[in-house]
Amino acid sequence: MKKTIFIGILFIFCMSLIGCNTASETANASSSGEQNQKSNEESTSEEKETNSENLIYENTKYGFTFSLPKSWLGYKVVTDQWEGRDINQQETVVESGPILTIRHPKWTEENLLQDIPIMVFTHEQWSSLQKEKFVIGTAPILPSLLGQNDNYVFALPARYNFAFPEGYEEVEDILETTPLQPK
Repeated sequence: MKKTIFIGILFIFCMSLIGCNTASETANASSSGEQNQKSNEESTSEEKETNSENLIYENTKYGFTFSLPKSWLGYKVVTDQWEGRDINQQETVVESGPILTIRHPKWTEENLLQDIPIMVFTHEQWSSLQKEKFVIGTAPILPSLLGQNDNYVFALPARYNFAFPEGYEEVEDILETTPLQPK
């Protein structure tokens, strides 16, 4: 009888542990791909292992994947907005769109590691930017193309690493591998 009660209690304990783990995984999975549209809110991203060396961030809303080294396990994705301003009236915002920032897991307010910002444009916005119908920032340099799919163009902001924060070399190495793959 005592053995049956012990096994029953052990079973209930194990099931409660599995339930807690499943709830945590569900919370993490629900924030993957579909990014929170509120400015500056962080979300845990979905991390998929593709081989022994890389993690894959998948964004289903905009249709791309981004390959990261294993050292980025636990990264966050911060969603914000870029603003395009009238070339003649800098105070007037004429275009805007999302910028998804992949943040290193060791980033803190005290230890600002280099982020990986990804600007998202419609094809029409990208074309207008290339024709200098609006500007982003004060630098006379356009964002760098990372890739595009049927709906969106993905770009790296001009001078994203101008302050050379800690980790900028690692980000440059990541970007040299063509990590963004449109879907």
